[in-house]
Amino acid sequence: MVPYTLSKNSDFNINHLEDNSRKQLLESLLASFNLSSTVKFPTRICNNSSALIDNIYINTNSLNFSVHPVTNGLSDHDAQVINLFNILSAAPSYPLSFSRKINRNSICKFTDLLLSYKNWDDVFLENNVNILFNNFLNSYLRIFNACFPTIKPHVSQKPKPWLTTGIRTSCANKRKLYVSYRNSNDPTFKDYYKKYCKILSSVIIAVKKKAL
Repeated sequence: MVPYTLSKNSDFNINHLEDNSRKQLLESLLASFNLSSTVKFPTRICNNSSALIDNIYINTNSLNFSVHPVTNGLSDHDAQVINLFNILSAAPSYPLSFSRKINRNSICKFTDLLLSYKNWDDVFLENNVNILFNNFLNSYLRIFNACFPTIKPHVSQKPKPWLTTGIRTSCANKRKLYVSYRNSNDPTFKDYYKKYCKILSSVIIAVKKKAL
């Protein structure tokens, strides 16, 4: 069974690591809708402080789930991901949008050749208007589809060609540096991290422009 993964969360700016009246009121309100929190670890860590103000709420306690943080390196708030293991969900299907190959040559073929030289006797000699229309439509569509065939869109296996192995490695290193940065009081290290981020951003912008 494939786990169903959610990555959305809620931020009420109420620290769930502290037991106070605001937390109790929120939990009471959510319980009236059969909602309960799932995150039990700090979600915002900055220097010597930590708080649990980002949460994921589910409407049942019978689910088998796991929650883990994800350091994105962009904010002092970590992301939270919840995996629901005993829920079945069909994989989402995204309909493909087809296009037609239409150009000057295909238009000329359609109007000046096939339509102009089409013999419509078998269509207009029919007395039943419904059959007449169906015959006309079938003949027209055969010509139309022959001149303007549908083209299946090409699904790129690499939607972000600028995302090179080097950039992936640098981004992963940036996330690791961020964990140390947010817990550090060393101004030299903080300057190093900021310069690293600035250089990485410049590289990404340059590679994107080159890919375009």
